[in-house]
Amino acid sequence: MRLDRFLAARFPGLALTHIQRIVRKGEVRVSGHRAKPSDRLESGWGIRVPPLRLDAPPPRRETDSDRDAAFLRSLALYEDEDVLVLNKPMGLAVQGGSGTHRHVDGLLEALRDRAGQKPRLVHRLDKDTAGCLVVAKTRFAATALAKSFRSRVTRKVYWAIVAGVPRVRQGRVSTYLAKEEAPDGDARMAVARHGDEGASHALTYYAVVDQAGQKLAWLSMKPVTGRTHQLRAHAAHIGHPIVGDPKYFNTENWELPGGIQNRLHLLARRIVIPHPRTGQPIDVTAPLPPHMAQTFSLLGLDAARYDPIEDAPEG
Repeated sequence: MRLDRFLAARFPGLALTHIQRIVRKGEVRVSGHRAKPSDRLESGWGIRVPPLRLDAPPPRRETDSDRDAAFLRSLALYEDEDVLVLNKPMGLAVQGGSGTHRHVDGLLEALRDRAGQKPRLVHRLDKDTAGCLVVAKTRFAATALAKSFRSRVTRKVYWAIVAGVPRVRQGRVSTYLAKEEAPDGDARMAVARHGDEGASHALTYYAVVDQAGQKLAWLSMKPVTGRTHQLRAHAAHIGHPIVGDPKYFNTENWELPGGIQNRLHLLARRIVIPHPRTGQPIDVTAPLPPHMAQTFSLLGLDAARYDPIEDAPEG
């Protein structure tokens, strides 16, 4: 290797022109002798260099990609080489759409690996639903996780604050749901009949965990199927819509108790899914988002209370 190239590799903080200059000036000695920058080194030769002032390289400027990656890492509830489970904040869309520029799928560009693989979404949450969102970091994991969702091996538990208190404290909601266009052009899911165009069966188990008088109830909900807006439509169907739901809250003359924010009170609380490689369960729980934590505090609800939905059937 040429002397100047050797020194450049050994001292990356020095410019090549500076190295060549101190060699030409005789400040570098090879086996006790002056040398030229182009001299080629042989094994066993000794090299003496003068004291060098090594300036640190200029700090790399933080990019949008760096910030996006740091943001996603700050949301991580669980991560290994195959799987990432995020605590998705309320208000952050999972995918892009009309007028939606910042979303999880776009942010995942910042987490491409060295081979260029971008992590993949394997299920969805509504924009205003907070909580556990599973992301596959490899193609293999994406295939395995998607299969787990399709085969209903995955267990999901949601928490909601709803208007009123269901008379049946633990129940089952089984309907068909189909998309309908509202007068304002905004699509929503409506209860339909078997055989109606676009109707799909939807099954949810629920349990009342606690209540605040007769005004509000804390529901734990276990969806067996995974239809669009299923829990929101089912809560409204049984007469107890989720607080802060702009699409499905249909209780007339109902006033929001003071101090409670008019935001969707729905949390993807827990998810249990087999690991794509080992088959061992990945069991992840998301904390209450700030607006729901405030509501729990105001109502005196204890998030550590026993959740009876654990005993609900899986199918």
